[in-house]
Amino acid sequence: MSKAVLGTMLGFAAMMLAHTPPAMAQEVTGMWTASGGKARVRIADCGGALCANIVTLTEPNDAEGKPKVDKNNADPAKRARRVVGIALLSGMKPNGDKAWKGSIYNPEDGKTYSAHMTLEGAQLKVQGCALGGLICKTQVWSR
Repeated sequence: MSKAVLGTMLGFAAMMLAHTPPAMAQEVTGMWTASGGKARVRIADCGGALCANIVTLTEPNDAEGKPKVDKNNADPAKRARRVVGIALLSGMKPNGDKAWKGSIYNPEDGKTYSAHMTLEGAQLKVQGCALGGLICKTQVWSR
């Protein structure tokens, strides 16, 4: 095998490893109960970063019996989409030991915040922050 071919293969292997989520990501992928039991969320690998989508809601319908929609979204085109299926977490990349950093969407106010997620035993501490981390809200998710 020529040095050029070997170099190309090693470069490709390094690129693939750089985009492969760390083994610790496997510890957090799967189903979680979020928001004090209001929602079930699935965390998965989304192109080398972790993301989380709402799978079910304890109360999936509004007061009129219709499925809850993303009515507070800043983008008017997204206000009719159902809350079930929405991505809560996106772009979560490793940020230390058993920690990730990315974004969190809050369908209650229609805003996206910086997010930190830390695995603590069988629980996942999920924190959304505004104003550069001056104001934060933390939830503890469980399996």
